[in-house]
Amino acid sequence: MCHPSGRPWLVGRWAEGELVAAAVRDTRLVVIGDHAVGEGQLAAEAARLRDPAELGAIARRLPGCFHLLALVDGTTRVQGPASGLRLVFHGRVDGMEIVADRADTLAALMGAPVDERQVAARLLWPVPHPLLHNSLWRGVDTVPPGEALVIAPTGSASRRTRWWTPPEPVRPLAAQSERIRDALSEAVQVRTRAGGVISCDLSGGLDSTSVTFLAARGKAHVVAGTRPGRDPADDDLMWARRAIAHLPEVEHVVWPPEAKPLVYEDLSRIDDVLDEPTIGVMDRARLVTRLPALIARGSRRHLTGIGGDHVAWPAEAHFHAVLRRRPLFALRQLRGFRALWDWPLPGMARALADSRPYQRWLRDAAEGLGRPQPARVTGTLGWGMPPRLFSWASPEALRLAADVLGEAADSAVPLGPTPGEHKDLQQIRSTTRIIRQWDWACAREGLPMSHPYFDDQVIEECLAVLPEDRVSPWQYKPLLVAAMRGVVPDECLARSSKAQAALDAAQGLRSHRGELLALWSDSRLARMGLIDTAHLRGLALRPDTPELREAILYSTIACEIWLRTLENRPSAVPSSGAP
Repeated sequence: MCHPSGRPWLVGRWAEGELVAAAVRDTRLVVIGDHAVGEGQLAAEAARLRDPAELGAIARRLPGCFHLLALVDGTTRVQGPASGLRLVFHGRVDGMEIVADRADTLAALMGAPVDERQVAARLLWPVPHPLLHNSLWRGVDTVPPGEALVIAPTGSASRRTRWWTPPEPVRPLAAQSERIRDALSEAVQVRTRAGGVISCDLSGGLDSTSVTFLAARGKAHVVAGTRPGRDPADDDLMWARRAIAHLPEVEHVVWPPEAKPLVYEDLSRIDDVLDEPTIGVMDRARLVTRLPALIARGSRRHLTGIGGDHVAWPAEAHFHAVLRRRPLFALRQLRGFRALWDWPLPGMARALADSRPYQRWLRDAAEGLGRPQPARVTGTLGWGMPPRLFSWASPEALRLAADVLGEAADSAVPLGPTPGEHKDLQQIRSTTRIIRQWDWACAREGLPMSHPYFDDQVIEECLAVLPEDRVSPWQYKPLLVAAMRGVVPDECLARSSKAQAALDAAQGLRSHRGELLALWSDSRLARMGLIDTAHLRGLALRPDTPELREAILYSTIACEIWLRTLENRPSAVPSSGAP
């Protein structure tokens, strides 16, 4: 698509139906991604568009998950969804502001080098807000989710503007459940209304079961897939079959547990073009091995239940604020959580009494990166688990990561005014950073994925509910149960268990320790002076060591895999769009 001047304005490569564009006089309006927008509807929106600032209102009206671009009176505005599932990056090439949906595309155009400081920061576990907004390349900037980039008509200047803020969590669930159901239903229908064959995850859990029932109401033929784990206590298949009994028109595919790859499988073979490190590489083999069977059945798109945990079960940290607003109620609920999760009472008391602002919390974290991890309840009831670097990180990595974190603390603003509101968005956006990389891997294998729970409208309706109505020690996912009543049978809504992958992860460490040893034998992180490979090789030889019961290796493996993928890519990586 060209600028009215005749110069290129939008360049990229997209799947059929992914991009819809409208040009009315000198106005350009483009939607790229999962949407149900027709050319006529978009042309009408373009005809009404007088100011690029109106793009935020258009985004709120359109269901789906997409990039939205506009050119009005020479001014360009670009934004992605508030979820962070589609990102916007920008930088300067020959004095002109260039925008892309991938950081590596832009880095290749700019000839930008990797920023070692940011690589060191990505070794942190976990990576706190706002460090995920930092690009891994010098000179490449990220537009945070919920903000838009506005480029002046000259193309030589840009600014960011906020178009989305999370709703206040003040609505009772009883008054909100229908709105949530409608938003989730519309999100699913965006992907099914074109008909054909679509596939769904069906673990038997509330999240995927709800999506499957909503998809079965649409025009598409639905293929539901269930992949039970190796753990004998895994009851996914039982619950999936219970759901399928109510869906005779849905085709059900079941894989045997032994066909499910273990965590850490095929790490050395990963050659995806990634634009940032992602802990999702640990599960890549588990993700893509199911796809051929679904493609063989004609699936054109795969729907997941990912995101249900994030929008339907909020952070228990909300009780940090609820305790101050409804103390007696909060104390009753906290007693229930303590019994449920075995929280130590002293740790609970310290976390609930901690009134540090987010900036101070980050500064303290920067000073304590090498300390032992605190009790889990500390992160559960506060701003988050304080980030740590582990014993294999070099002194240089510790210095660089502390510098990056300390600099971020100077201007950091939490994602919400309370620890609970902050953590809800942090969990959503840290997860979508993983999923966007999975989406590229699945599209490369021939089956694009979609995640209806992460559509902005669904997120908004869920986050608007009072936290005490969303999370309870006495009921599992009350928000989703209330919203899906009448859509999903009551016997399926009664599930309160959730299968865990701990056994697969433990077996994966034992079975693939040879791959981990090979990973550290010629480490790119070690070449940068950031890790001690002897320590990591020692851990690979002791996969049952207690310290590996947590996922503390993930961020280091993610950075190592990412650095290796950089070596095998073309000089300019194809992008799905670079306006």
